[in-house]
Amino acid sequence: MNLAFIPSPSTGVLHLGPIPLRGYAFCIIIGVFVAVWLGNKRWVARGGKPGTVADIAVWAVPFGLVGGRLYHVITDYQLYFGEGRDWVDAFKIWEGGLGIWGAIALGAVGAWIGCRRRGIPLPAWADALAPGIALAQACGRWGNWFNQELYGRATDLPWAVEISDGPNRVAGTYHPTFLYESLWCIGVALLVIWADRRFTLGHGRAFALYVAAYCVGRGWIEYMRVDEAHHILGLRLNVWTSIVVFVLAVVYLVLSAKLRPGREEIVEPDAGAGAVAGAKDGDTPAEDGKAKDADAKDAEAKGAVEAEAEADAEPKDAKAEAEGTAEDKAEAPGAKKL
Repeated sequence: MNLAFIPSPSTGVLHLGPIPLRGYAFCIIIGVFVAVWLGNKRWVARGGKPGTVADIAVWAVPFGLVGGRLYHVITDYQLYFGEGRDWVDAFKIWEGGLGIWGAIALGAVGAWIGCRRRGIPLPAWADALAPGIALAQACGRWGNWFNQELYGRATDLPWAVEISDGPNRVAGTYHPTFLYESLWCIGVALLVIWADRRFTLGHGRAFALYVAAYCVGRGWIEYMRVDEAHHILGLRLNVWTSIVVFVLAVVYLVLSAKLRPGREEIVEPDAGAGAVAGAKDGDTPAEDGKAKDADAKDAEAKGAVEAEAEADAEPKDAKAEAEGTAEDKAEAPGAKKL
């Protein structure tokens, strides 16, 4: 046996006493935390308030999970509603099966609700979260490794993944498409971060770049997979989806750059108000610095006025002193004899 092959875990579930810890769910949870953490840092850097990303994620994540599962069940309905299948399995999300397209689509609806409640623009929030979503996908793909699913064609490459005998799979070594997609998503995250700094992307363009870049990778990775899927004109359904979504993302990038160039100056209106009312909290250091500069200028101007007043007073005091001296001499006893 080639020791360079990637071994698959013998089970996707670890038990902590009576509590089952499922690798698939664990990878998704890690991905969510990574996305929220990075998104929060980027949101604050753009002038937003800490915690806003997490508050909106409370809406986006559940919607995304439901949307991802619905997309998977609808596009692979034969796995749950075909002959000899149990439709109840459609609810067993821990066994794997989340479609990113459905997760993004319905997750966007949840995010829109959360943004509406906070009074902030959805495109700006999506831009801040875009690279974090890519990293979340990179983490989540390892859940497929735990479940021994979504691998590619058979190969004897040193980095092939070993798959054991089981339901709907044959033992052998295959292309680790989960690994390919994980690495690709990391690259997408780095690309979005770089492009955002280089070109100052705004109004949803960072998110559109993430979508377009992900679709490019998903297209060729999907083409390598051997799991059962619907085909249209010889291509898997998800390949066609990648092509369509890629075109839409590029069109949005071009039109948005022409219609709304630049980046949003204010992403969270009440964040600026909070700085004026309570700069001591340190939520908006830029506003705090401006206030300190204004105070320094006022103090400097006040000092200049006082110095000028003192300078004007000195000649008057000198004149009064001279007049007083003359009067004293005039009243001296020796003055009359002269």
